[in-house]
Amino acid sequence: MGRVNTPRLTSGQRQALNSGFKTGSSHCFRMRCQAILLKTDGLSSQKVGRITCMSQVNVNSWLRRFNSEGILGLQAKAGRGRKPIIVESQDKASIWAAIKSSRQRLQTAKAEWEAQSGKKVSGATFRNFLKSLAEDINL
Repeated sequence: MGRVNTPRLTSGQRQALNSGFKTGSSHCFRMRCQAILLKTDGLSSQKVGRITCMSQVNVNSWLRRFNSEGILGLQAKAGRGRKPIIVESQDKASIWAAIKSSRQRLQTAKAEWEAQSGKKVSGATFRNFLKSLAEDINL
């Protein structure tokens, strides 16, 4: 059994972690805050991992990131996750052209845009993109 890496927190850091644990926007962020709080209480990484459903390696890596970047280091960094299929800056003009050519039939406009761009999207994705464009116009 190795030594327990117990970080020392200031009262401000502890308060920020408690707030993040109780009111954090995502479940992952709340579990990361809880892991740091449990480590400051002197628990081993294995015990913290069992409580937060993480491996001990993950617990230690989040602890290192917290020590180097603070509570903002516990947030997921930008660029993670699936990239959007329809990019507004690239596809807006071509979608508008497809909609203008067949205003009454959304499926026809979608098929025309897919043939022209080479991208495949579901009807719901296409409709949601059009709604976001309509919201931009209404503002």
